[in-house]
Amino acid sequence: MTEAGGALLIDVDGTLVDTNYHHALAWYRSFRRYGVTLPLWRIHRSMGMGGDQLIAAVAGQEVEDRCGDAIRAAEKEQYGELIGEVQPLESAHDLLADLHAAGRCVVLASSAKREELDHYLDLLDARNVVNAWTDSSDVEATKPKPDLVYSALQKVGASTGTMIGDSVYDCVAAGRAGLPSIAVLTGGFSREELKEAGASDVFETLAELRDKLLP
Repeated sequence: MTEAGGALLIDVDGTLVDTNYHHALAWYRSFRRYGVTLPLWRIHRSMGMGGDQLIAAVAGQEVEDRCGDAIRAAEKEQYGELIGEVQPLESAHDLLADLHAAGRCVVLASSAKREELDHYLDLLDARNVVNAWTDSSDVEATKPKPDLVYSALQKVGASTGTMIGDSVYDCVAAGRAGLPSIAVLTGGFSREELKEAGASDVFETLAELRDKLLP
């Protein structure tokens, strides 16, 4: 799936850990705290987008300017109450371990907050089976901006690679960085949406993805 020596940049939220609906609920509650009521389905459509981008995208620039930082702080608090319920998606650790055993260069290209990513690394038992990882502190602008993709490549000194994610924003960010992308359906986006966003292949499960990457 990648050129020789190319890195595999793997998203975490929604791709390796089943967090998208927990985050959507946390955002919903946080918007409500500041007098903004949005339908949950609309918030879900922005999962995979970084918090620096999401508020203006779903609620408008006026809300971002008025109380964006407060809503983001509230989301951190609300999600902190839910993170204990989060579980790895089936085959997530096995995928990482098998890629590591095969000598593949793997970077977890995440825009999660540092403390959340630390929790996921432990949950996935991933620290010894990936080459590097990113978090939101590594960039000023998160997906769908391409900055996180560039940062992930820099972490391992790679010039090429493939993005693996669950959202249209993963695919768009990869495309803006000039990289191909492949996707899984674990985040709740449709096959057609992911393809339209640039994914060359879409898999239903991580096990199917593993079989393609490691035939």
